[in-house]
Formats: sequence, C-alpha cells, structure tokens
Amino acid sequence: MKVRMDDQQPKLEVRAKAIIEADGLKFKDLNGNGRLDPYEDWRLSPKERAENLVSLMTVDEKVGMMLINTRQMGLSQKDKDKTSHDGRLDEGIVEKGESIFAASKIYGTTHTIEQMHLRHFILRDNWSPDQMAEWVNAMNEVCEGTRLGIPCLIASNSRNEHAEAIFGMNDASGIFSTWPGTLGLAAAAKGDMKNGGDASLISRFAEIAHDEWDAVGLRKGYMYMADTVTDPRWQRTYGTFGEDPAFISEAIGRIIDGFQGKELGNHSIAMTTKHFPGGGARENGFDPHYEEGKWNLYPTPGSLEKYHLPPFKTAADHGTSSIMPYYSIPSIKKSVVQEVEGEDIPFEEVGFTFNHYFLNHILRGQLGFKGYVNSDSGIVNKMAWGVEGLSEAERFAKAINAGTDLIADTNDIENLKLAISNGWISEKRIDEANIRLLTEMFTLGLFDDRTYVSPERADSVVSTPAHWEAAYEGHKKSVTLLKNKRQVLPLTAEKLTGQKVYVEVFHKEPERAASYTEEARKECQELGQFNQTSDYEEADVAILFLHPKSGSYFSATPGLLELEVCENKPLTALDGKPYEETTLSDMSRLDEITSNLRDRGGKVVISVNVTLPWILGSIEPLADALIAGYDTFFKAQFEVMAGAGHPTGVLPLTLPASEAVIAVDENGNCISRNDVPGYDKDLYMPEGLKYAYRDEEGNVYTLGHGLTY
Repeated sequence: MKVRMDDQQPKLEVRAKAIIEADGLKFKDLNGNGRLDPYEDWRLSPKERAENLVSLMTVDEKVGMMLINTRQMGLSQKDKDKTSHDGRLDEGIVEKGESIFAASKIYGTTHTIEQMHLRHFILRDNWSPDQMAEWVNAMNEVCEGTRLGIPCLIASNSRNEHAEAIFGMNDASGIFSTWPGTLGLAAAAKGDMKNGGDASLISRFAEIAHDEWDAVGLRKGYMYMADTVTDPRWQRTYGTFGEDPAFISEAIGRIIDGFQGKELGNHSIAMTTKHFPGGGARENGFDPHYEEGKWNLYPTPGSLEKYHLPPFKTAADHGTSSIMPYYSIPSIKKSVVQEVEGEDIPFEEVGFTFNHYFLNHILRGQLGFKGYVNSDSGIVNKMAWGVEGLSEAERFAKAINAGTDLIADTNDIENLKLAISNGWISEKRIDEANIRLLTEMFTLGLFDDRTYVSPERADSVVSTPAHWEAAYEGHKKSVTLLKNKRQVLPLTAEKLTGQKVYVEVFHKEPERAASYTEEARKECQELGQFNQTSDYEEADVAILFLHPKSGSYFSATPGLLELEVCENKPLTALDGKPYEETTLSDMSRLDEITSNLRDRGGKVVISVNVTLPWILGSIEPLADALIAGYDTFFKAQFEVMAGAGHPTGVLPLTLPASEAVIAVDENGNCISRNDVPGYDKDLYMPEGLKYAYRDEEGNVYTLGHGLTY
C-alpha cells in the first residue's frame, strides 16, 4: 500500500458503524469486520480505495452504483405514514407509469438503498437549507448501515438562478442566493468584458453557489450547459450561456474552477457538464426530449469543431468530473462530413449516449476527458433514439459498452442485471465504471469526514448577506439596453418631476401576469423613485414587462416553435392543419396602453424577458426605450431605469430580424444554418437578407449589442 503522508487525521463521524484504530490513527469500520480494509484507509489515493472496494462488491451492488434516480424528500410525501427518520425519508411506493419519474416501479428510500443498492440520487425538491441537510444526513445514515457502508451522492440541477421552474433544468430556485438566469449571467459578464473588465462575475457566482451547495450536502451539479445556441428555435436556449463559443468556453472553465476548485477535492461540488457534443445544432428547434427533435444537423463544413466542441474541450481541460451526452442522433442525411483534428468523423446514427466513436475517440481521445460519462434522463425507456428496436436490456448494454458509466433517472436494476448475465457487458467494463464512480465519491470525502453536514451551518451559509448582495448586483449588471430613443432613460427624479408612472407585467399565462404585476408594483414602491398610478390613462410613463413563452419541454409544437411575440396567431402545422399560437396574452391591452401613452405625448419603456431569441418586430416600435432582461429581478431593472447605475449588459445571442430569416422550406431546410451561431449566419444567408434585427434607431440586435447612458 502506498501511504499518503501529507494527509492529516480527518474528523470522523459514524451513526451506524464503529470507529477503529490502526497505526495510532482513527478510521471508519464501514464493513464492520473489526479491521482496517484498504477502502476504509483515508491515507490511500481515491483510485486505490475504489479499486479495493470494487473487488469486495457483489454484482448487485455494482449494478446499483451505476444508476441514478430522482428521490423525493419525506417532507414532500403527503401521506406521513409513508415516511421514516422523523419524516425526512420518503418510504412510499410509486407503481410504474404513475408519474414522470416512474419508468420502473419506485420503492421507498430505505428499500432502494438497502435492497437495490442505489447510491446516486437527484434531488428536485426545494425545502429550506437545514431541511435539505437533515435529509442528506438521514440518507447517509441508512447507507452507512449497509454491508459495505457505501455513502450516497446527491445531485441537483441548478438552484441559484431566478427562473420559472422547469423539470430537468431549474427544478428549484429562490432558496439559495438567487442570480439572473444563465443568459443573464452571460449578458452581465460579457458586458463587463466589453467595458474593459473580465468574466470574473461568473467565477464569483460559482464560488458563492459552491459554498451554499457544500454546506447543504449537495455534492454533484448537473450543470452547466456548454451547448452553443445555433438554432434560434431551440427551447432550451434559456439554460445556455448564449451563442459565442469562445465566451461559453470561458464561462464553463470558470464554472468548473469555482464549483470544483482547481482540482476535485474534499470540498468540491463535482460538475456534470452537458450536453456533449452540443445540443444547439437542432433540426429547426425541435428537441430530443420528443421524437420530432431527435436529430443533430451539421449542414455546414467545420461547424462541429468550430462552434460546438470548444466548450467541451475547455470542460475536459478544467477537469470536469463528468460529461452528460445529449439524447440526439447525428444525422447523415442532413449533414456534411465533419472533421476533428483533421480526421473525418463517422456518423453512427444512434444517440450520443450510445455512440462509441463520439464518447471514446472524440471525448476521451481528442478532447482528453478523464472523468465518467453520465447519461441524460430516460435513455433506456423514453429517449432511446437510434436504438428503439433494442430491448431495454440491450439498450443498457449498448450505452455502457459505448462508454456511458452512469444511467440517469432510472432504478431499473433488472434490465441492467439481465444485460450482464447474458454476457452483453463484460465484468471488466462494469468494474471500470464502478471504479470511476467510486473514485469521485472517495475524492469528495464522502467515505470520511464529509458524510454528514451541519443543518445549522447550512442555514447560516445560505443566508450570508454578501451572497445575496452579489447576486443582486448580477441582476443589475444583466440589464441590457437595446434602444433608447431620445434618451428617455434614465428616468431621473428631475425628468419625472410632477409625473406619474404606470407598471404592468404581461405573460402568456394571465394568472402569472396578475401575480407578477402585483410583485413588480410592490418592488417599484419599495424603490421609492417613481410616483406610481394604477390607471395608465393618467400616467406620463408606462413601464411594461413582457414575459413571452413558447413551446413545451416534453412535446413538440404542431408547427415550428413560434418566436414572434403574438396572440392567437394563425399558423399551419407540419401536417397541414391550421392552429393558433400565443406567446403573450392580452396583447390588445398592450397596444391600448402604448397607444394611449403615445397619443398623449407620454413615454413607453418595455422590458422583454429574453429566454429565447424573440423576433421583436411587433414590440420594438411600441417602445421609446427597450430593455432585455433574463429572469432579472423587477427591482434591479427599476434601479437601472432610474439611473442608479448605468446599464452594462449586452446580448449573449443574436435576435432574428423576422420570420423570413428563419423560414423553413417544404423539405425541412432552414434558410439560415441550424448549426451556425447568429453572429455568423450572414455568411450563409441568401443575398439581400440580413439575419439580425435592426430597430428604428439603427441599432442592430446582434451578439454583444448593448447601449448605456
């Protein structure tokens, strides 16, 4: 055994097993045999310990280690008789098909840990920091009591961004320090860079979020998206850092360093960077969460290497702990030959999780990735694109043999065991995956002094005022001024002398519009800068916030996803049938308010929430001043409008000029390239067409556009 002499005695806590002594030092006796085994010896390297532990594990234990599933907290269980550990653990049973998570029958927490041997779980619940910490502790207490005492690792999607909850992206928000959406982080950081600074705002965000996650016991982040936006209709645009691969690479490097540190270690939050090799190259926006969107298109020579792979190269260089491939299939029919480092890429038309060449030759070989591969959710039962004809056991074999180590959002131990017993996956490959997974857990200190966390400290860290102040500053910096006709902004006290201001929020859902309006008016009142009125007919200035929405996460729209801000717009579905689309409700009232103000010589300030690259032809002419927010706090926008700081944010992506520049012909081909970012689309546009929107003032809404006072 090679002893690591630089290690100090860690402070160990046990709740189900004993502490033993060897060489005058203390160790956990995790298998209860009364002697020190190599995997219990914190002086050894994580890999040495993982190799020893794998040699002691049964096939069933190895199978459980290779699955990660969503796990509810007991607090979310309505039937309190189906909980344990003082209500902290959910012990209910969900039959197959009863919920979106139940692709297989879901058992209670204790059964899942003790009998099914799962050790990786996704938390989507959003309770208080101390409650989450208590849940993590209860989970690990059950784990410690099992045969080998293997702890569990809790993963989560992002929790530090202000956005409406969407499964699989921002499942939870508002409990941890709350920053603008990912596009807002990009807008703020790119603005700092434009003004002579750097992207350190991203680093500060990651470091603060790291401290909060670490205190609570969430040690694995399913984030962030390293995807480059190239198809404007892709609904998941809101979760990206935009369309600039150089900036995305910079952001991803800072994110990994901030959450993990320069090296993965005892206090790291291990990152899962997604979605390799980039989900932005969509077929006209359709997403592989549903069948219509299962293809990645590369119609432009060199696009994969130039636009989509660079952020993943950075992720590998910065040592991201794991990579998540996308569900999609590289299309041969609608792509040209792509190269990486001068070598042609053979396209096997299977999802990237099943794609041996992409995972081994490109990701590990050419990009130098050293961690493990974590599939996206549901690849064996729902989004098994390209392998639909295989059984679920065969899909497990295909994915794992291609290089995937951890299969997400499933507890289907039966089909994975079947694949192993049939000889479709070698014991060597199963051991390799387990060693990779356990090496991460040992490195994170989960077997030693990082098994349990302090609920009191969790509350204290998350409530740190400096964290929330930095997040609020991020909101202010994200505000992007697109248009400022006759210098309407800032709305200084001098300009507003004797004038009244009207505030309203518009949304696709009228109920949200009403609640958001109430919230915005309250925050405006708290600011104390504007003399508000509830009657727009007596207002001198109207401040209107627009929150359009388009598309659905799990199902395709009847036709192409709508990017115009519209209501009851008549459209034609892909099957030729007529239908209507609304991205913003009550637009007649919007016209009524703006017309009333303009007719009386009043001023209109409009803020559009940019979660997609909206086509603003119906909105921009209504506004004297136009702002882009990115799930940015109303109060932060009011402050910038009032002149408490100049706007510094810039667009992280290009807004299309019109539907003409994203038109799709009868063969499904888009007039602007699906695999090329907005700032470069003009290289391939027909003569006479310009991709980016130009407003009445001559401002062009391309990547990096942003005015100031």
